[in-house]
Amino acid sequence: MSRKPTGSAATPFATPRQASLDELRQHFAAIVESSDDAIISKTLDGVITSWNQGAQRLFGYAAEEVVGKSITLLIPEDRQNEEPAIIARLRQGERIDHYETVRRRKDGRLVDISLTVSPIRDAGGAVIGASKIARDITDRRRAVEQQHLVLGEMQHRVKNLAAVIEALARQSKPEGEPAVDAFVKTFLGRVHALLSTGELVVTSSRREADLREVPDKVLKPFVNPSAAGTFRLEGPPLSLPEQVLGSLTLAFHELATNALKYGALSAPDGEVAVTWSVTPGPDGDQVCIAWKETGGPPILDEPARKGFGSRVVRAAVSRERDGETVVAFEPDGLACRFNFVVGPG
Repeated sequence: MSRKPTGSAATPFATPRQASLDELRQHFAAIVESSDDAIISKTLDGVITSWNQGAQRLFGYAAEEVVGKSITLLIPEDRQNEEPAIIARLRQGERIDHYETVRRRKDGRLVDISLTVSPIRDAGGAVIGASKIARDITDRRRAVEQQHLVLGEMQHRVKNLAAVIEALARQSKPEGEPAVDAFVKTFLGRVHALLSTGELVVTSSRREADLREVPDKVLKPFVNPSAAGTFRLEGPPLSLPEQVLGSLTLAFHELATNALKYGALSAPDGEVAVTWSVTPGPDGDQVCIAWKETGGPPILDEPARKGFGSRVVRAAVSRERDGETVVAFEPDGLACRFNFVVGPG
């Protein structure tokens, strides 16, 4: 006859829930240990309590060398004030995301890192420590610095090229020819306008820039410092590709040149408002850019002659989807509207 084991003699088997929790802890521990990032935990006094393989690779210390020691071991002398500030924020339960700083390796070398620091709480919700994830961003920093050097060199060469073009144009023109002088001045103005667009998009990997930067940059030569409110810009953020920006840059330049000769900018109280709107649609965003002059000489008739500038303005968005340019010679000042669609389609 078999006998059932008594409670005291029973083998202490783990319940399915306990086994599941143990497996989960082991799984998370394996993830932490195998992470490429340095993952460190510490007390609110800054004492290191855990140290994974990623931390050893990044900082050069084995876990047994640093666990139980202060995290300030990694902090350079000129950044020692960072730790108290981080601890103070942690005590308030704050999380610190992607904080870029410098730390010191075992061999004394400094390393650029990005830190994410999160509070560790006990079962009652009280903050009892912190976990840190540190990522080496040295290569990224070097790439950014190299990019800045290249961009600086490109901008320098563009300015040199503009200076050479200007010198050639001025030295090649005959003296005492007002018509030629006017042509060269107009031509150089268009060259500088196009080059300014290049300066805007050169820093973008997608060769784009925000529309606000275009009139702000292109119209500066036309601004009278003593006349407040000469230009007014208003519209939402709108990133456009280089091709569109180049065409709009030339159009703005021609409109501003005309306004300075005959329109709003020729009068002391004249103003040009450049406004734009973006309306989302199923096939892309409908963009409307408006140029409106007020306060200048009244317009009595539409000019009979259509020169190069007029052609540039009317063709500015002709290659864009649903591109349309509407020019109206209104009594109180020239009005021009550019409509086109950007985005999916």
